[in-house]
Amino acid sequence: MTDNIITKIAVTGPESTGKSWLAEKLARHFNTVWVPEYARLYLTEKNGVYRYEDILEIAKGQKQEEQLLLNKANRYLFTDTEPIVTKIWSEVVFGKCDPWIIQEIQTNPYDLYLLCYPDLPWEPDPLRENPDDRERLFDYYVEELEKYNLPFEVIKGQGEQRFMKALSAIQKRGL
Repeated sequence: MTDNIITKIAVTGPESTGKSWLAEKLARHFNTVWVPEYARLYLTEKNGVYRYEDILEIAKGQKQEEQLLLNKANRYLFTDTEPIVTKIWSEVVFGKCDPWIIQEIQTNPYDLYLLCYPDLPWEPDPLRENPDDRERLFDYYVEELEKYNLPFEVIKGQGEQRFMKALSAIQKRGL
């Protein structure tokens, strides 16, 4: 299959907002594949220690995983995170972002961004860093999505309600 017949939907947002769960559940529902968060694998191998340069490697690794799974996708490809996540992460932690990441946002947008609202309880995880400012980070995501004029829907709710809101957002956009 080629890229132009696959609808690419990014599940994005602050930490601990159910992105992985939602991406996987949507993929199962649509009988397709999803791209797990590459940063989790990368950081696990580095015991959670990273530098500025690692964020670019993570962004490129995520893109590479996406390209590999694109050929296995059935109408939809769901991704757990995308370049805006790495841009915000880089700017929050290091105060800057590699131009390659910004270029990816501008030249390879997704058909829809499902922006997960931080209305789920925080789940502690050794790789997570921001339990107390998820709402501020959520606002940062909204600003970035609007700045690049990207199509997005805010996804709220618990469990099945969250999943149904995501399905509704996809249908609302005619995807």
